[in-house]
Amino acid sequence: MQVFVADHPLITHKLSVLRDKNTPQPIFKQLIEELMTLLAYEATREVRVTPRTVETPVATTTGVALSEPRPLVVPILRAGLGMLEGMMRLVPTAEVGFLGMARDEETLEPTTYAERLPKDLSGRQCFVLDPMLATGGSLAAAIDFLFARGADDVTAICVLGTPEGVEVIRQAARDRKVRLVLGALDEGLNEQAFIVPGLGDAGDRLYGTAH
Repeated sequence: MQVFVADHPLITHKLSVLRDKNTPQPIFKQLIEELMTLLAYEATREVRVTPRTVETPVATTTGVALSEPRPLVVPILRAGLGMLEGMMRLVPTAEVGFLGMARDEETLEPTTYAERLPKDLSGRQCFVLDPMLATGGSLAAAIDFLFARGADDVTAICVLGTPEGVEVIRQAARDRKVRLVLGALDEGLNEQAFIVPGLGDAGDRLYGTAH
């Protein structure tokens, strides 16, 4: 498994504002989208392309186009939705599927409660969006789900991660082609399995808490 942790002053700056508990919800949402676009440059470094001929106003040249089947972007509901727009700015022709994963607050085990994905993902490159890689259970389950459908290449993109979560994904990846792209690698988890120093609950800060 390949792991990339971003090291760029713009990403660090935006993360610092995200972490601030006083950052208002609209700014938080905007920053998540901006960070996703920055991280997507690295995440799509190995996206598959095919040569194509291009007629410029001056001459004929050879460029590239995204290969078929097109990349599949899979945000993990609900917090992953906040990253979707930033990803689609970079790859607007990608297809989008959805995967609903929830963590049992007592057992911390992930469960799948919804999915909207093609039944056959053979030959597909998949990009999974999940802001927080905490225990790694939900993301590992999502990766297993995609490979079980036939995907042969999965890249997971997270705003923050922990050493514990990275190790869980490493074990889940085994000999499969998995890439992990992080905005930052934080210290670890507290007793409630929240990332420290982290930024709180990304879903609540993006969308509020339903009552």
